[in-house]
Amino acid sequence: MHFLSEDLEDYVAFHSQNEPELLAQLNKETYQKILLPRMLSGHFQGRVLSMLSKLIRPKNILEIGTYTGYATLCLCEGMQENGMVHTIDIKEELVDFQRKYFDKSSWGNQIVQHLGEAIDIIPKIETTFDLVFIDADKENYLNYYELIVPKMNKGGIILSDNVLWSGKVVEPLKEGDLSTQVLLEYNKRLKDDIRVETVLLPIRDGLTVSRVL
Repeated sequence: MHFLSEDLEDYVAFHSQNEPELLAQLNKETYQKILLPRMLSGHFQGRVLSMLSKLIRPKNILEIGTYTGYATLCLCEGMQENGMVHTIDIKEELVDFQRKYFDKSSWGNQIVQHLGEAIDIIPKIETTFDLVFIDADKENYLNYYELIVPKMNKGGIILSDNVLWSGKVVEPLKEGDLSTQVLLEYNKRLKDDIRVETVLLPIRDGLTVSRVL
């Protein structure tokens, strides 16, 4: 769903920082070879993630849902020189694709790939985080959030993608639509949780920024 006209979306992208060449290559190859390429963050949202990371200057980053690694590399742009990114995905067939682009970047040895269920992996990562990006299966957003908050440094930022869910969050809930039901609960939880302060940005499919108090 386009919340802005395509002309306005093009205008916004044109008047934002240009897409780095490596990410343009990743974008192109994703659309050529990988299923569901619209899952890619893309130029504009990628520049938003990059800018937020540069403002936060995180040392440790967690990403839940790597896909082809586009957002991962955007988040790396603001990472401290000695920082680390832990990125989790369940699709084994994407691991080598991700690693190819990670190793082409300046941060290849600072990106740790985890393969498997994030619910099982997150508790085993023995570090705390300054920045987290949640962009995985919507049914587990609440579970991921509750695992993450205790591992956040004070002032850390949790970014949650797809929180508008193509506008379904303001439509009558259809029977059996678990993803939308969970996102409705999730958005309310972030708004009401006294552990964070939250703003929901209508960027692309919705991006929530939550600051841990």
